[in-house]
Amino acid sequence: MKYLMGIDNGGTFSKAAIFDENGTQISVASVPTVTITPKPGYTERDMNELWEVNAEAVRLSIEKSGIDPKDIAGVSFSGHGKGLYLVGYDGKPSYNGIVSTDMRAWEYIDKWSADGTKEKIYPMSYQTILACQPVALLAWLRDHEPEVLENTKYIFHVKDYVRYMLTGEAYAEYTDSTGGNLVNLNTKQYDKELLDCFGLGMCMDKLPPLKYSAEICGYVTEEASKKTGLPAGIPAAAGMFDVDACGIGSGLTDPDKLCMIAGTWSINEYISKEPIANGTVDLNSMFCMPGYFLVEESSPTSAGNMEWFIRNLMSYEKAEAKENGGSVYDITNEWVDSIDPKDSNVIFLPFLNGSNEDALAKGTFIGLTAFHNKKHMLRAVYEGIVFSHLTHVKKLLRNRPAPESIRLSGGAANSDVWVQIFADAFQIPIDVIEDKEIGAQGAAIAAGIAAGIYTDYEDAVKKTVKITKTIYPRPEYKEIYEEKYATYRAVIDALGQGGAWKRFKN
Repeated sequence: MKYLMGIDNGGTFSKAAIFDENGTQISVASVPTVTITPKPGYTERDMNELWEVNAEAVRLSIEKSGIDPKDIAGVSFSGHGKGLYLVGYDGKPSYNGIVSTDMRAWEYIDKWSADGTKEKIYPMSYQTILACQPVALLAWLRDHEPEVLENTKYIFHVKDYVRYMLTGEAYAEYTDSTGGNLVNLNTKQYDKELLDCFGLGMCMDKLPPLKYSAEICGYVTEEASKKTGLPAGIPAAAGMFDVDACGIGSGLTDPDKLCMIAGTWSINEYISKEPIANGTVDLNSMFCMPGYFLVEESSPTSAGNMEWFIRNLMSYEKAEAKENGGSVYDITNEWVDSIDPKDSNVIFLPFLNGSNEDALAKGTFIGLTAFHNKKHMLRAVYEGIVFSHLTHVKKLLRNRPAPESIRLSGGAANSDVWVQIFADAFQIPIDVIEDKEIGAQGAAIAAGIAAGIYTDYEDAVKKTVKITKTIYPRPEYKEIYEEKYATYRAVIDALGQGGAWKRFKN
């Protein structure tokens, strides 16, 4: 039996997981990554520390697995998209890593919308422009810390940096680069005309060569082997943007399917032979399967909001659950399930980490009275996150028929109570994917193709992806959730009028 490792770097943790050829998760190790917030709206990481954290996660995963590391046939990577990870001419980081929740460049989005740049670049990249994308962050550095760009040799995404540290070889990869406004989707290459639209032509020679997700991008070096425990000389596949990894790890191999990932980010996606070029969706990028595009609607508006609620409003319950050998999530599910949806009209806007409505939108509760308590607020959090996903999916469904079911992964998928809210609000059955590290699984699939264990993605999915349950919508809740969603939209529209969000920019 051969094994595969997937290394996944998300918003708050670095994870390394080992899978067998049949997709069984043998072990996983998760190590928190420290977020640096020097100013409001800034989220950074020390890149040297990030490499140490990844090496620790790999070592722990190997130790926990009990397998002979010589039986690991390959390694690959998944990571948060957007953000920015720069390496200098000396081979060391030239700036802190910038995470995908960073909003320092929000003014550039307003500027590029006003001056026509947004419309000009769309026929090339088929992307809207986000404050957390590399182009916005590079423009911010150009104007505020130009010496950083002068000293930069390589512009990486997070997974590319980790791969570089394992192999010593510098490559970029299509799913991330096309998801960040760096590639012309018509030519599938970097494009100086596109970069010049952002005033970033000087960055053209800092973009590493592009590879497909399952292409080999080097081999684990002796130095990295001593640090991580991975065998020297095993192949490292390029890997992919975590939305692709979660998609392929959920079995997204044909255009009929639709997937949602409810983690730190709300990810909603399907694949198509052609990008959606009519402007009705925000993000088109190349999918990890050659020949397909990923049609995506996403924002940092999902389960990360609930983690904030637990951290700030449920510390007592969390400590009590730990003392009793239980989980705080058992309490959250019990609380939400105890309140019928028709009995609470509190609305929560899940914009604590960013928004799919306005770059400056903020999270809030609307409709609280003295009658309400934390249970009502928590139900509003569950529902608000579902409504944000629903907003995205409604945009996607302008261009395709509704699917027979939606495949759901991420933290919310572990809660039957929450999945039922998804099903009731969408009025579509929800398929729950087997509980494992889906992002790392997608990365491991790429490693398996590179190592010759799988012939292609379809072969890998047949062998590794399992649906554990399907939760069906309850028709009697259809009108209740339609009314709640209409209220949610009305609150957002009202706050967006007259530039109200700008008053809360700090």
